[in-house]
Amino acid sequence: MLKKSYKKVDRVKDAVSGGTPIDHVPPPDDLGYDMIPKERYTSEEYMQREWTHMWTKVWLLAGLAQDLAEAGDYICTEIGRESVIVVRQKNGGMKAFYNVCMHRGNRLVAEGMDNAETFKCSYHGWEYGRDGRFVNLPNGELFPQGKPCKGLVELPCGEWNSLVFFSLDPDVMSLEEYMAPIAGHLEPYHFERMVVTKDVTIEWSCNWKASVDAFNETYHVAATHPQLLWYLNEMDIQIDCYERHSRYLVPFGMTSPQIKRIPEIPPPLKFMMHEAGLDPASYEGPVDGIRKTVQKHLRETAGEKGFDFSELNDDQLTDDFNYLVFPNLTFNTHADHLMLFRHRPHPSDPNKMFFDTWTIQYIVDDEELPTRRPRHRHVKEGEKSLGMVIDQDGGNLPKVQAGMNSAAYEGLWLGDLEVRIRHFHQTLDSYLED
Repeated sequence: MLKKSYKKVDRVKDAVSGGTPIDHVPPPDDLGYDMIPKERYTSEEYMQREWTHMWTKVWLLAGLAQDLAEAGDYICTEIGRESVIVVRQKNGGMKAFYNVCMHRGNRLVAEGMDNAETFKCSYHGWEYGRDGRFVNLPNGELFPQGKPCKGLVELPCGEWNSLVFFSLDPDVMSLEEYMAPIAGHLEPYHFERMVVTKDVTIEWSCNWKASVDAFNETYHVAATHPQLLWYLNEMDIQIDCYERHSRYLVPFGMTSPQIKRIPEIPPPLKFMMHEAGLDPASYEGPVDGIRKTVQKHLRETAGEKGFDFSELNDDQLTDDFNYLVFPNLTFNTHADHLMLFRHRPHPSDPNKMFFDTWTIQYIVDDEELPTRRPRHRHVKEGEKSLGMVIDQDGGNLPKVQAGMNSAAYEGLWLGDLEVRIRHFHQTLDSYLED
């Protein structure tokens, strides 16, 4: 019978110079313990308030900068009722526009990615350049009143940490100010060294906030993901709340305190050791020492494997540094890969949403880059597996949403492991109250 050597997680004490900050930032004193009303998840009126006062005021993810490598490369993405094009310019900059022809309102391009010299309306042939200006207005003499405007309506856009953002608010604060104070948190992972290996959108029968919640706390791990109890400590996590954003640091490579008896090294930990290049059969230490052993081995062998982990601390070599970038981005950040989730609202139904998931993998220097980006897949609920853990969350969410619409249910009753959800709602309130 293996012993568990300690109860508290042994975390790094000092941050790497110039690396990700590790200091604990406690939640605001005024979060309180009030119930979160269910109407926030079920009401069409509340959904409209979110759209008017929040979605149209924040910075939103369009996609990855690697998908805008050449002049004319564009991403067309949808948020709520709007569709937006972000296109790489000839001078290397980017511009974002509403995806709507100024003649009769036709969408210019379909959602997705491509390259274009111009954007030409399929209805009457009105044509716009990459900079949004008119290129051609067929039979212009038929419009004695002249052109309706100078071209496409432009929106703010910018790049942060190899990700492309836009805002529906022409007067939005700068992207750098919006991302503060986490602007330096994720750069040490170097997402520019990573490539997309999976790109899927799935329609879930739940409110977008219910999806955010599912990846914003670890209280549900024991009931929803019991297999993870043999792989991580969901009880002793560091929760940090910033101005808009938040994170928790989840220790991987150790068993949950809820596991009392361990007859041998659990299979998930054996797999973790194998992946790191260690032989579980030769390991003689305590089971809760595996995490630090793996960290040490990864640090010592990073160079020969082609990885550069010099800007990451030891805990980042094993643990999940999980960030919520308000309002709807979840970063499951690891040394050699990123799982990026985007939670988008349905245009009209508060009981539905779109869940986008990207798997982004570290590419070492001598590794051949993929010749093609993986095809984006848009699927319905239950049509495709997203992996065991996400499938388990996705199995809960429609039932959660159905229960929220019950007359018996009043709202969310949150505990200490769910404090990020409470902080998220406080941030949302700050927009709706303004």
